[in-house]
Amino acid sequence: MPNTKRRRLVATTVAVALGATALAACGSSDDSGEAASGPVSLTYWTWTPGMDKVVDLWNKGRGKKEQITVTVKKQASGDSLVTKILTAHKAKQAPDLVQAEYQALPTLVSNDALADISKNVGDAKSAFADGVWQQTTLGTDAVYAIPQDIGPMMFYYREDLFKKYGLTVPTTWDQFAETARKLKKASPDTDLTTFSANDSGLFAGLAQQAGAKWWTASGNKWKVGINDAASQKVAKFWGGLVKEGVIDNQPMYTPAWNKALDTGKQIAWVSAVWAPGTLTTAAPDTKGKWAMAPLPQWSASENVTGSWGGSSTAVTTDSEHQAAAAEFAAWLNTDKDALNALAKESGIYPASTAAQTSGAFLTPPDYFSDQADFYTQAAKIAETTAPSAWGPNVNVAYASFNDAFGAAAKNKSDFAAALDTMQDETVADLKKQGFGVAQ
Repeated sequence: MPNTKRRRLVATTVAVALGATALAACGSSDDSGEAASGPVSLTYWTWTPGMDKVVDLWNKGRGKKEQITVTVKKQASGDSLVTKILTAHKAKQAPDLVQAEYQALPTLVSNDALADISKNVGDAKSAFADGVWQQTTLGTDAVYAIPQDIGPMMFYYREDLFKKYGLTVPTTWDQFAETARKLKKASPDTDLTTFSANDSGLFAGLAQQAGAKWWTASGNKWKVGINDAASQKVAKFWGGLVKEGVIDNQPMYTPAWNKALDTGKQIAWVSAVWAPGTLTTAAPDTKGKWAMAPLPQWSASENVTGSWGGSSTAVTTDSEHQAAAAEFAAWLNTDKDALNALAKESGIYPASTAAQTSGAFLTPPDYFSDQADFYTQAAKIAETTAPSAWGPNVNVAYASFNDAFGAAAKNKSDFAAALDTMQDETVADLKKQGFGVAQ
């Protein structure tokens, strides 16, 4: 897409995350809010495992009654799918529906690839926490997707080893630091956790919890705040712990990390609600020995968490049946039977607040069978999710994080300087793409 059009789209459709004027819905043959008459066939690009079985419920039930058939086309996730969607949209051949991570929405909207479906989703907003719904509206009156799954962040710890070393579960980040120091003193070969420079989404969630706003719109320009005060606080905190040597500085999801968790060399993990699935594979010998608690807070009076992961169901501007597609997207992510099937077949943690304490979530994950209230607590934590502020080049910022923080973690050097590098490279990329940037 030419840079001139990209600049115009930012000025008009992506005054994101500031509660700007409602976005104008993109025109189509089916943007009147009325469902199309006669048989409708929709195509849905998604990476979620088992989605075809969930969609079968629609096709055999409500879809059959309304003559709306959905066909699932499995895709890769992440940046590759975003690129594929944009390539298809350029040729006006994007599918009717796409699965999109929350941080990808501004990129897709700024390229005019997603339709405003606010007139076609009824009262779907009431099914979600405000902080979750905000991610699909981009802070405006438009609705660009329906939330599907979320990743509220939590604190996981080895209950038995906390008891062995006389540790108390930290409720603030200051207590977290003191816990790391106390453990290192009691057992020099043991770490509370690690800082993983491979996980930009983790750091973004921690910054989100601290109140960071990495991208906001200022008039017709983007303002980048990756090195804002909140993010600097997070960077200095974790960089200080690494430099002090009281936590590890190695990446996660490696054989070495798995072994550290499984043998008790690392006894805690800052993660998200999906952690039980990872622990089942990474640390199978410690099943039943872990517990989950809320994320530590920056002050004792706060109660807020960040988000690590999650995705939504969006309707494209290329769809000739946007109302029908929006109806399916709302059903998929709010209907009780659909959500139960998603939990069973896909293992997702639903964005729908009602679904978080029903169906598959009435009992704890098998790995946490001793923590009966796991999902009850998870639902309470999810309600405290802080608003996010994504922009059109998250992929660039994340790549910069991996490089800059990777070097800083390895060398135990200044994390704040690494954050400045992220800021500079993200701003430079926006300018290169033709976006206006506010200083």
